[in-house]
Amino acid sequence: MPIVVTEALSKTYGEGETAVTALDSVDISVEPGEFVAIMGPSGCGKSTLLNLVGGLDRPSSGRVLIDGADLTTLDDDKLTELRRRRMGFVFQFFNLIPVLDATENAALPLTLDGAPHAEQRARDWLGKVGLGDRMANRPDQLSGGQQQRVAVARALSTEPALILADEPTGNLDSKSATEIAALLAQVSSDWGRAVLMVTHDPRIASFAKRLLLMKDGAIVDDLPLDGDGGESARKAMEKAGLL
Repeated sequence: MPIVVTEALSKTYGEGETAVTALDSVDISVEPGEFVAIMGPSGCGKSTLLNLVGGLDRPSSGRVLIDGADLTTLDDDKLTELRRRRMGFVFQFFNLIPVLDATENAALPLTLDGAPHAEQRARDWLGKVGLGDRMANRPDQLSGGQQQRVAVARALSTEPALILADEPTGNLDSKSATEIAALLAQVSSDWGRAVLMVTHDPRIASFAKRLLLMKDGAIVDDLPLDGDGGESARKAMEKAGLL
């Protein structure tokens, strides 16, 4: 069973003559352990799609299924529970708590959920993402790339099936961006999580195995990627008139 399915997913903001269609009848499917990148021009609906898949917003019409559960039928409490336990989120800005150290930040979803051994589980993931020697450091004692690694560990700490990443490298220098993209590829290939990532950078998209191209709220292409440093992603965008 796919981990993510959307069916005729649409989102409209406003009403009447001022209505804006941000997403227009989008159908996608993401398999467990698959790494999928989403690209397209600004305002094409990339982040809207990610927010709907993550249950952070409600669609105007259509459905989102996560592990077979229809998000549109869940009340707020059930939706929050599913989101906390089955999904992990990584954003452009790291959203770490300044007064907490790396371990406490990574453990936060587990702590809020009352899970046992929260800090030990967080330390395990911090070790896996390469921060074994930074567990006691606060965010202001970490580089941007290290802070994003803490955010990735936090996203993985609940053992989710799906990681949603919205421009996860957009606030990083080129070297750190490459390292985070490679880490997300490892999240998929080595640790078996599905990753759905929005990016504007063909080079970062090239770490994924599949590319969805969006324009005007719709999917205009869905193609495999071959890890060529972004060349195939760039050519696909040029062909679709997106560059």
